Amino acid sequence: MSTESTTETPAGQVENLKEKVVQAIKLVYDPEIPVDVYDLGLIYEITVYPVNNVYVLMTLTSPNCPSAEYIPTEVKDKIQQIQGINNVEIELTFDPPYSQDMMSEAAKLELGFL
Repeated sequence: MSTESTTETPAGQVENLKEKVVQAIKLVYDPEIPVDVYDLGLIYEITVYPVNNVYVLMTLTSPNCPSAEYIPTEVKDKIQQIQGINNVEIELTFDPPYSQDMMSEAAKLELGFL
């Protein structure tokens, strides 16, 4: 007789929520570039804690980015719209500095770098 449970493990729930966070972040675009901030490589780290708090470490294409206030706020807003999310913390860093090497292959293709 199987005692297999149909409920997700806490680790499975965190991974499922992390995928939802990634999908929410992919809705945010740099207004000057037709690629989402995730594929641009602006997201350095996403941590989802078992209590559904989310921490995102991110950067911008440049410290002088005209959208410096707008983009992190929009990332936070999109994540907070996910059902079940408690607290969202966005940390902005410029270390390591952003470079085009951080872009996904899809972003490089979209922008004509491949």
